[in-house]
Amino acid sequence: MEIAKNIAPLALAIIMFGLGLGLTISDFKRVITIPRDFFIGFFGQVILLPIIAFIIIHIISIPPEIALGLMIIAAAPGGVTSNILTKFANGDVALSVTLTAVVSLISVITVPLIIYNSANFLGFEMTKTISMINIASKMFFVVTVPVILGMIVRSLMTNFILSKTILVQRLSVILFLIVFISIWVEEWNRIVSFLSRAGLVAFILNMTMIFIGYYMAKYLASGLSQRKCISLECGLQNGTLAVFVATQLFDDIVFMVPTAAYALIMFVTSIIFVLIVRKIN
Repeated sequence: MEIAKNIAPLALAIIMFGLGLGLTISDFKRVITIPRDFFIGFFGQVILLPIIAFIIIHIISIPPEIALGLMIIAAAPGGVTSNILTKFANGDVALSVTLTAVVSLISVITVPLIIYNSANFLGFEMTKTISMINIASKMFFVVTVPVILGMIVRSLMTNFILSKTILVQRLSVILFLIVFISIWVEEWNRIVSFLSRAGLVAFILNMTMIFIGYYMAKYLASGLSQRKCISLECGLQNGTLAVFVATQLFDDIVFMVPTAAYALIMFVTSIIFVLIVRKIN
């Protein structure tokens, strides 16, 4: 787990810096000017997703380590991948970027809160003390600070950054893949032994949130492009952030297995979803 533990913070910081490069103040103003679609997506991702994950780990009998690992990935915000796939699906990219940005920034509060309470509820005797302040402070420096720095760089070099948008997006995806490939390679034997248990709950959570996001937005959001966006935002999580949190708190790979399983599953299901809905007008 040492490779993932060492590269996850750096990879996450670079990914969040890349997210910041794609943001402007107007992205945050959109929350005020067009609040309905934003709050539907926000509710689905920040509130409903952890609740659904919590219900799943109580319905399906799984080891408590895998249960907490599922709560970690459920607590994570959406990633840059959701922005890219929303574009391919002909969804509302501006809404996707806004949701990713805002949820990522407040994850400094929401992620520690969800994990701290989940660990307590599951009755863990931790090898490391779970401190919400400790998690939040570490996340602040690898999530919030890089995003702000990225926004500052964008404001100073707008034309240059806009010309490199695709390159930045590709770099983010590559870094995401490097983190997860390193986990799979380094801990292959142990991951395989847990996948049968973690894979099922990860698949159920992912598919449930894609469908809930889609049909919740169908009846509440303003249009089809917003529906596509919200569904992807609910189903795609920032796996690199989840790995970062798991490696900061635990020394056992088992806590990262649900994240590794979810990352693999969400790529497959989201691409299938995009291929299905992109032609719907």
